[in-house]
Amino acid sequence: MHIGILQTGHAPDALRPTLGDYSDLFERLLGGHGFTFTTWNVVDMEFPDGPDAAEGWLITGSRHGAYEDHPFIPPLEELIRAIYDAGTPLVGICFGHQVIAQALGGKVEKFGGGWVVGRQTYNWSGDEIALNAWHQDQVVSLPDEARVLASNGGCANAAIAYGNKAYTVQAHPEFRDDFIEGLIEHRSDAVPPDLVDKARQNLGRDNANAVLADRIAAFLKTREVA
Repeated sequence: MHIGILQTGHAPDALRPTLGDYSDLFERLLGGHGFTFTTWNVVDMEFPDGPDAAEGWLITGSRHGAYEDHPFIPPLEELIRAIYDAGTPLVGICFGHQVIAQALGGKVEKFGGGWVVGRQTYNWSGDEIALNAWHQDQVVSLPDEARVLASNGGCANAAIAYGNKAYTVQAHPEFRDDFIEGLIEHRSDAVPPDLVDKARQNLGRDNANAVLADRIAAFLKTREVA
């Protein structure tokens, strides 16, 4: 199955030589599921011809805000709606989670409670799931077809399903602890020191990255939502 990765930002320069760019993280996360990948750097205005250019789509994270004035966001939202209308399976992570909601009629804004960084636990349909996160923005108003799958005290809309068309997650199942450690070193200047310290202390604890990889892969292949 051919998956199109829509890359909406780039990993910090200092991390890319050893850990890769965001698209590389997703290829590693979903490795072993029989996918092939093509990446379009939409953040650099590189877009596919349309929703039929891949059999499934994944939108990455970004340091940008979905509500900010960047030239790539309006055409990305148009592409999201075209993919959605075509019924091609669509996955969004962090910024991807947010911009899909925004494109379909929801609202994204900075969370009043501030930053969410490092290992977080979520109530996911009654189960406790731990994932790494790194964000300040959140989906605060849901589109009509959205159904919340996961939440916690710091993020009410942490995972969303849109029927069997789209599956989105605020946290980062593609971020291993080495990437979180790199973000602490190279992209945490705006994060309160106590949150940085807590994220550092949680390095090495278990997480559900593999669980989410299986769920994302299952959704792309079968449209099953879990």
